[in-house]
Amino acid sequence: MNIDFQQLVAGAGDGIMVCNASGAITLWNAACERIFGFTAEEALGKNLDIIIPERQRGRHWEGYAHTMATAVTKYGADLLRVPALHKEPGKTLSIAFTVSLLLDDAGKVEGIVAIVRDETARFAEMRELRKRLTELESQKVAT
Repeated sequence: MNIDFQQLVAGAGDGIMVCNASGAITLWNAACERIFGFTAEEALGKNLDIIIPERQRGRHWEGYAHTMATAVTKYGADLLRVPALHKEPGKTLSIAFTVSLLLDDAGKVEGIVAIVRDETARFAEMRELRKRLTELESQKVAT
């Protein structure tokens, strides 16, 4: 079977984005448009700050630079859950993603592929369940 990778990326239900070594977005699929609200035209060439909350940026860029320098990431298998920004002002997201490194022939990192899923609804549901559990436990203690 011949696999059409452009078709695979375009039709994927999860967001797939590629960033170069400096963090500029070079690929942004339709699922990224749905998740973050930015069209490919709006995202391509921009850096990831368009989706990273300001308070997380320093930590993100430190980790990104370290990954670029060492070609090592623990998020190839481990899911990373972080807050993210939507194009709509004031709208925040909870996302989960893994990454894969794109290496040149010498083994130097040329970029990163992130596979992203919007977990905002699941995160809100879990928060509500924890709140209800806390309420039930405090009622049990009070009786």
